Order: sequence, then C-alpha cells, then structure tokens
Amino acid sequence: MAPTATAAAVGRVTALGVAACERDVEKLEFIEEMTKNFDAEQVRVLEEILARNNGAEYLRRHGMEGRTDRQAFKARVPVVTYEDLRPEIDRIANGDRSNIISSHPITEFLTSSGTSAGERKLMPTIEDELNRRQMLYSLLMPVMNLYVPGLDKGKGLYFLFIKSETKTPGGLPARPVLTSYYKSDHFKHRPYDPYNVYTSPTAAILCTDSFQSMYSQMLCGLVARTEVLRVGAVFASGLLRAIRFLQLHWKELAHDLRTGTLSARVVEPSIREAVGEVLTKPDADLADFVEAECGKDSWEGIITRVWPNTKYLDVIVTGAMAQYIPTLKYYSGGLPMACTMYASSECYFGLNLRPMCDPSEVSYTIMPNMGYFELLPHDPADANAKPVSARDDPPPRLVDLADAEVGKEYELVITTYAGLCRYRVGDILHVTGFHNAAPQFRFVRRKNVLLSIDSDKTDEAELQAAVERASRLLAPYAAGIVEYTSQADATTIPGHYVVYWELMVREGGASPKPAVFERCCLEMEEALNAVYRQGRNGDAIGPLEIRVVRGGTFEEVMDYAISRGASINQYKAPRCVSFGPIIELLNSRVVSKHFSPACPTYSPHKK
Repeated sequence: MAPTATAAAVGRVTALGVAACERDVEKLEFIEEMTKNFDAEQVRVLEEILARNNGAEYLRRHGMEGRTDRQAFKARVPVVTYEDLRPEIDRIANGDRSNIISSHPITEFLTSSGTSAGERKLMPTIEDELNRRQMLYSLLMPVMNLYVPGLDKGKGLYFLFIKSETKTPGGLPARPVLTSYYKSDHFKHRPYDPYNVYTSPTAAILCTDSFQSMYSQMLCGLVARTEVLRVGAVFASGLLRAIRFLQLHWKELAHDLRTGTLSARVVEPSIREAVGEVLTKPDADLADFVEAECGKDSWEGIITRVWPNTKYLDVIVTGAMAQYIPTLKYYSGGLPMACTMYASSECYFGLNLRPMCDPSEVSYTIMPNMGYFELLPHDPADANAKPVSARDDPPPRLVDLADAEVGKEYELVITTYAGLCRYRVGDILHVTGFHNAAPQFRFVRRKNVLLSIDSDKTDEAELQAAVERASRLLAPYAAGIVEYTSQADATTIPGHYVVYWELMVREGGASPKPAVFERCCLEMEEALNAVYRQGRNGDAIGPLEIRVVRGGTFEEVMDYAISRGASINQYKAPRCVSFGPIIELLNSRVVSKHFSPACPTYSPHKK
C-alpha cells in the first residue's frame, strides 16, 4: 500500500511521503538522515559506547583501555553468549557496584523472555536507555500517519499490561522491558499527542492484577467504541486473549454500561477513579448493542462489529506470532495488521517503514543510533550446530550491517550503551533490502526455539528433558515412549503446547489410565522454564496437552517426509511440526487426548 497524499494540504513532502503535521516532518527527516549515513553513525555510536565505558573492567580486560576504534574492538573483544557473561551479571545482581561492564551505574535488570538454565535472563540497563527507547517510539506514529490518515481524529484501543517484578539480591529491580517502560515517567507523564490517545486509563495499565486491568481497559474501550480507530496489543496472542475475555465477560460489562457503575470485582481505588471519569452515566443503548453483538452465535468480525471505525490492528505477527494471523483475520474481518517495530530486552533495534504491508512482507529498518550492530552469518543447514561463544577458537568472522548481503541470513550481535559487548541476541534475520544505506530485515525466528505461544521460548533440549521426566511415570505400567513430536496450537485461546506420543507397552504391561497421562502433562510443565510457568499461571498459555497416537504413526510420518524428498538415510523425526498435512496426519491417528489438570509451580519472587 502506498502512502496517501490526502494530507498534502496540511503536511510537507518528505522523502518518505507527505507528513501529517509539522512535528512529523522532523521525525521523518531524522529517519532519512540516520539511514543515509548509516555506517558513519554506527562508527560514531561504537566510539561513544567505548568512550563512555572505557573505565569498565570488561573492556580493560580485553585490551580496550583508551581505545575507541572499530578495528581494535573487532580484533580484541570476543563474541559472547549469556553464559559467557553470567559471572559479570551475577556480580552486578548480587550488589557489586564497581564498573564491571559499564562506567554508568546499572539501574535495573530487564528480564528477557529468552531463558538460561530454565530461568529468565537478566539484561543490565542504564537510566538513559529509556531516552533511546522513547526516541524510537516517537518515530512510529509519523510513519503510520503516512499510510493511515486521520488518526488524530480518534483513539487507540490498546490492551497494555505490566507484569510482576522482583529485586535481585543486590537490590536492583528485575522486570520485563515493557513493565519498565510503562512504569517510567516517559510513559506515565507523556505529553498529550492527538495522534496517540489511548482509551485505557494509565491506572488500569499499571495494575498488576490481570483481571482488574483487562476488565477496566475493555470497559473503557466499549464506552469509546465509535472513537476507536485502531485496536492493538504488543503481541497477537495478547489481543486474542482480550477477545476471549470479552467472550467470557460481556454480560457483566453490559451490566456496567447499563447501570453506569463499575463492577465490584474491580477494587483498586486508582482504577475506579479513572474509570469513573469515563463511565459517567448509564447507557442502555450501548448495553443493548453489546448484548446483541456478543450474544450472536458467530464471533466472526467481532472487532469491526463492536468497533466499526477500526482501520487496522497494531500487533506483532512476525516470528512465532505468525501462527495467530488466521485467527486475527477471522475476528477482525480481515483488517490490515501493522507490525511497527523490532525490539528486545537487550536493545531496541528499528521500525517498519511500510507498516501496512502484508505480514509476510514485514521488514524492519535498523536505526543505527540505537546501539552498535554486527551480523554473524547463519547457514540454515547448521541450525543444530554447537553455539559459537567466547571460548571458541578461532573466533567467528562478523559482518558490519552496512555490508549485509540481500537474501542471506544472519544472527544479530549487539553492543549496547549499557555495556553488553558483541552479545549474541539469538535472533535469526533475513536481509530483504536497504532503505538508503540501512539494511532491512525480515525476522525469521529465535535461534533454536521450537515452541512459543506468548513470550515463552522452549528449545529442543528443554522439550526432550520434559518428555524424559514425564516418561518416568509410565515405568510402573511397563510402557515407554517410542517417538514424539510437538506443535504450538494457536487455534485455542489461549494457545497451548500439544505433544504427540507414540507408546510401546511391553509384554505383561498395561495401558496407563487417563489420570496417569494427566500427571504426565503436569510433570512436563513442571520441567519447562519459568517464563512458560508464569504464562500458565496467568492467562497467556493454556494447559499442555498430550495426544497419544496409535502404533506406527511416526513410520507414516517418515514415509510422508520421504515421499516429499527427504533422505531415508538422514531422516530424523522432527521434534516440532508446523506443516499442515503432517499435523493432519498426526491428528487423524490420535487415540486419546489428555490435559494438564493444574498449573505448574511458579513464584514471581524466585530469581
């Protein structure tokens, strides 16, 4: 979709298109400047990072004291993984305030959804990193305004939430990056922007109780239903949870609209006060409308039925979130889905300069002022190869972003103002082209991740360990697992893990009872990482399911793979499947289904 020219009367022409307002001109010209001078800006950023952190122990150890040049940096500083940096991170977390990796104080840890030894990774950050994140956020609407006119004439219904946080033994906060941002003054005291007005009160967003937060945000969104021009959440899975919440609670919400009162289940005083400013009087007509629409048998197109002026959905549907696209199309009546930015706990990276493109065509343009970035060439054929780390010899040869080759895949390596140096993020990116001198990337996947429903990430080793742990419960029945595979089932809300088991019962054994398989489901969940277990204890992930398939099923799967060209000598049963025909084959051979009967243990205060 090309930029609209309808704003020509009030905006100025920029290289990216017609700006919607004078403020947007400055932002769009900034994007052009950064992307034209990409490599020079990268050199400047690296020099600034090295100069700022010159007194840090980590850089001195690698011979960088007094050096800020890229050549020395590449020759002396190793490429590292989280495990390589864990000793330094543990020292900071335990209270060592010396300049370990950064000459600026580490003010908090951002808990990455990637995991290490089953727990969240702790990513160090510094106070002024918030300014860089805010800068990237400030570029999103000027770009969106190029493609969707009139967004200053309405509001955005966004379902935004904070998560639980804790403190490290040394007293530093440890929390997700979005929780950090929403609780910052940048967000709480943001200036009024007619192009970025939310229906959700800030008090509702900042409530840690997920029910009170969601209920209040949904109610306020219904009150403003004709003003809503865009509907969104951070991830596609979050927006679908909001739809599911409406399915479950529309009668109670309609009651509140009819009476002009807020449910007694919302007890937080700040939320009651904020919602009271929105829900000012009874509205029987709106209550009747909600009951009529939500009471219908079909929920197809429910978003545009309830919020008829919605122009697009603002959600991330790249990577693992792509599995939710068909469901979102169903509920939205086929609205466009805008993926606006690319970011992680470690660093914010860039934005999508064509936000209204088809999800399959999303490419992110890296902004060179966010950090210093390098690329590790990635061969898809080596997906199961041993990870590269600082202990490897010889060290890997990295490519500067400006030298990326279109059509090739790379793993992203970052150096941040907070002190991460040549750190492997684990994201696999495909180069699709350039905007000026800035490379553009399609996000392919997280390295080595098999299963993901929300912010969870489960790799093959972790799944294997979980299956082995659960299989011990089969031993008393003289039964064992012949073969297994899995899929992330996004057809349910919330989505959930499905694990297919083919069993063998030895002579004299007995087929386990359903209750045994249910215990196996829970045992697998107990073996999975903290991010998964947190999602299960909230509303982000549904109960794990084991589907037992009849004997010989995995031989049929192999036969099918070989018929499509797989080598019989090199064939290995996939530990995760997403190809429709194979999933259909597996489902057609299921003899019983079993779900986890309870949530696995999870403590938000455990490191």
